[in-house]
Amino acid sequence: MPTQTCCGQPAYNSGDRATARAIARQTILAFADCDYIVAPSGSCSGMLARHYPELFDDEPDLSREALAFAAKCHELVSFLVDVMGVSAVSARYDGVATYHDSCSGLRELGVKTQPRQLLASVEGLRLVEMQDSEVCCGFGGTFAVKYGELSNSIVTEKSGKIEASGADTLLAGDLGCLMNMAGKMQRLGRNVKVRHVAEVLAGMTDMPAIGEPETEPRK
Repeated sequence: MPTQTCCGQPAYNSGDRATARAIARQTILAFADCDYIVAPSGSCSGMLARHYPELFDDEPDLSREALAFAAKCHELVSFLVDVMGVSAVSARYDGVATYHDSCSGLRELGVKTQPRQLLASVEGLRLVEMQDSEVCCGFGGTFAVKYGELSNSIVTEKSGKIEASGADTLLAGDLGCLMNMAGKMQRLGRNVKVRHVAEVLAGMTDMPAIGEPETEPRK
């Protein structure tokens, strides 16, 4: 999609509603002819589905357009399970994994059981629950930049819960969360692979995990 850009969440979270509205308007136009808009990110999906309509509350025509657009927007795993009716996948992953529930996906979109349902069908995978899987990782978009010390404290505690689970792989559905946790665990010397849940569900784990160096340059 040549005219697609960022969803506008950084501007929205920073209080720059004018820029967020302009980006939202462009995004709505870019995907006008699509039946579904699917994103592999709880935070981006939440922005599209929940916050776009709020940006146009004072403009009835644009508000209706934004609401119609929002109804077509879905987080990837929720789309697979809730819309397409997928109940199992044909994939294999040999390892013990734990799943982090990202704030936006969980609280704004109700993504909780869907990834676990599909992961249960992955051959060779054993899923274990970490303590406080629903607790924030400390990223929160611009929160990690504005409140670095507090963010670091939160992700340090989260890293301890991940390690205590005994899992060798951490999965989640939001890249912001994954990068934040991968970076912290790497700095702590934790030997845990970090992957987006879609990589495991699609059986595409031949590339380095998040935070791992590539052994060979990509072609």
